[in-house]
Amino acid sequence: MIDYELIVVGASWGGLSAVSSLLRGLPDDLGPAIAIAQHRSADSQDGGLASLLQLASAMPVADAEDKQPVERGHVYIAPPDYHLLIEPSRYFSLSTDERVSFARPSIDVLFESAADAYGAQAIGIILTGANDDGARGLARIKDAGGVALVQSPGEAERRTMPDAALAATVADAILPLEDIGPFLRGLCSLPTMVRGST
Repeated sequence: MIDYELIVVGASWGGLSAVSSLLRGLPDDLGPAIAIAQHRSADSQDGGLASLLQLASAMPVADAEDKQPVERGHVYIAPPDYHLLIEPSRYFSLSTDERVSFARPSIDVLFESAADAYGAQAIGIILTGANDDGARGLARIKDAGGVALVQSPGEAERRTMPDAALAATVADAILPLEDIGPFLRGLCSLPTMVRGST
């Protein structure tokens, strides 16, 4: 049986609407922590995205802080102009290393660290976006035994990111945005659920 501990979400162009919709579809007792890497400008207001996403979620939403422990039932946002990583001891770290795929925060950086820290207990979700950031990271989660979910490219505001993710790995599910929340509820309440459906 798998007890999922972490959900990581990556989004870029159109991400605010997509991530808000995803969070609205989740119950406040879902269980796993959620960490989100959303591409945005370096001069974005600290806490601004978290405040907007808090309107869509009953779970606490906040920018992640360096050395902060990862807590179940909380939603964490990568702060503007920082890479967000998860250490093997399961706390966050922030980095100002070079941009990856022209982005900081990078979805790949978050997803790869999540795969290394959580292995089969991680769920990765790629949403709308206009580049290929996240494809490599989602493949790492899948290779580590975790679950790979991708928004249906045809309904994404920008399909480049979902298409790149699907080219990089075999997703466990390719879903319209409105179906991702219910799928996660089922997955987290039924740890032995058979994977591989699309």
